[in-house]
Amino acid sequence: MVTMAKRKVKIPLLSLARALVVLTAIMIAFLEGTLAESLPTQIVVNVHGVGYQVMIPLSSFERLPPLGSAVKVLTHLAVREDAHILYGFCSPGERDLFRLLLHHVTGVGPKIALSVLSGLSVEMFKSAVVAGDTGTISKISGVGKKTAERIVLELKDKVGVAAEWEASSAKNAPSQDDVRLHDAVLALISLGYKQVEAHKAIRAVMKTGEVMPTSEELIRQALKILS
Repeated sequence: MVTMAKRKVKIPLLSLARALVVLTAIMIAFLEGTLAESLPTQIVVNVHGVGYQVMIPLSSFERLPPLGSAVKVLTHLAVREDAHILYGFCSPGERDLFRLLLHHVTGVGPKIALSVLSGLSVEMFKSAVVAGDTGTISKISGVGKKTAERIVLELKDKVGVAAEWEASSAKNAPSQDDVRLHDAVLALISLGYKQVEAHKAIRAVMKTGEVMPTSEELIRQALKILS
């Protein structure tokens, strides 16, 4: 009878560390606590005395509660060799789109994915992809024509994505007010203003009246604020 001695398998520390990082990335699904700090591109969430710095898109910033309020942020952890960075979102749709861009569009990293969410609502972005509207996507700060073409091409080629978006585009189509707001923001960006500045100016214009202005009027009033 032949017996085989049991061998101890040694797991390299580096491999173990990487496995723990992957496990942590999967486990951090959201943060729930108090909004301690708030900037257009990042927030700090106080969770039982621990402050988590989270990078966010402008679309999420606009929906944050006042400082000191309770907040729940959906998260995605990006792991790099030199840093672990948390990205946060106020809706599942924003996080899903962020991950879709990261995992299925060549050359798109977290920075560009955040810019996409800051430049267009989820519904407007989906409509642009379904329609092949690279012009609208290319106006987003940091995207450009080639990246916009790659986004449309690679997301359209992904099985099921374009078909699903097209099927839901009618009921989830952006309102005329949404279109005007985003057209105005993109116009300001094309004039050389930063995305954060454009959003801030448009929000300021919206607070001055109850009637929704045209895109042209929004741009004119925003330029007075920015000048």
